[in-house]
Amino acid sequence: MSAHAGTPSPFRQPKAVWAVAFACVISFMGIGLVDPILPALSSRLHATPSQVSLLFTSYLVVTAVAMLVTGFVSSRIGAKRTLVAGLAIIVVFSALAGASGSIGGIVGFRADWGLGNALFIATSLAVIVGSASGGFAGAIILYETALGVGIAVGPLLGGELGGISWRGPFFGVAALMAIALIATLALVQPTPAPARRASLLDPLKALRHRGLLTMGLMALCYNWGFFTVLGYSPYPMELGTHELGYVFTGWGLLVAVFSVFVAPRLQARLGTARALYLNLALFALDILVIGLFTSSRTTLIAAVILAGAFIGVNNTITTQAVMTVAPVERSVASAAYGFVRFIGGGLAPYAAGRLAEHYDVHVPFYVGAAAVLVGLAVLSTGHSLLADAERAQAAEAALHTPAENREERLERDALAEDVGSAS
Repeated sequence: MSAHAGTPSPFRQPKAVWAVAFACVISFMGIGLVDPILPALSSRLHATPSQVSLLFTSYLVVTAVAMLVTGFVSSRIGAKRTLVAGLAIIVVFSALAGASGSIGGIVGFRADWGLGNALFIATSLAVIVGSASGGFAGAIILYETALGVGIAVGPLLGGELGGISWRGPFFGVAALMAIALIATLALVQPTPAPARRASLLDPLKALRHRGLLTMGLMALCYNWGFFTVLGYSPYPMELGTHELGYVFTGWGLLVAVFSVFVAPRLQARLGTARALYLNLALFALDILVIGLFTSSRTTLIAAVILAGAFIGVNNTITTQAVMTVAPVERSVASAAYGFVRFIGGGLAPYAAGRLAEHYDVHVPFYVGAAAVLVGLAVLSTGHSLLADAERAQAAEAALHTPAENREERLERDALAEDVGSAS
């Protein structure tokens, strides 16, 4: 019998989990949806690339800070109401961003959109992990699938809608999030507030745990590289809205494929620590190639699309490690981690625009590559903590492995020990 026979599929889930996963897809579409229209916004609204990049900065910095209050809110009104509140905020402010006529107005409405995004993202991960069948690893794979699909579809839809009008992507998010809101209201059961009410300081206190802080700082540096590529590379490509949509759809498809299919295999083969070290080193090299060959459109496009592979691997492996590396509730760990990592993602696009304006288009990517290498160095200081997280994940997986598979594995391990002793 195969070692994987009888293992529950991560895609066999209750309707409520699918409703939240669908909302996750739409939420993550919002990350890449505006990418194809960045140059058009710069041209139509007479704004510099660094000013337009504030769409990312306002959105992600507010998301980061708001992460600190998500546990406080959900522990008082329950997970479902928190999800609904987050979705409703996104619907309202994405529509207002589409109706705005100035870059300042769009940036402001994107900031409010970030508040809804924080309430939704932190709570949705906790709901999926808590409600999904098939165990923790299966829930993370489902969550990362939603992330990958959203990131893949977002630029394609953004390119098509942006080809009609730069306002189209914002109204598209509002319409799709309204559908997700209705599905959540209909399919997700009301959840009682937890017995213990979370404090506003819980996420900050959680960062006192070395493992969580190490993963958060690594992710801050990694996200600096990630959002430098996402937020600034459309400008040197000098492509039309549709063409940019196709490029970032290819990028997003690699995020989806590598997060769902490649990352678990790479982690199983190399272990959590070595898989992350290798992936971060390759990602830094890829960003360096973007910086060196920014003037070559073909090389630039290929390297940007390839970046999706490294982002997909990092997202899946890191999310699992974060959820097991700190001895705190998973919702608190998610909020603390999100607070730190989104700071890097929020600051990077604006910094990239300013660096390009003061130096040249190559410098932002050199800085992005260096930031990822710093993240790798930070991660290496917590090597033993990653090993602990890996053991915790293995224990979690064993609980959801059918009995016959566990017996097979024990027999295999015993035989391997006997062979090792004989040799």
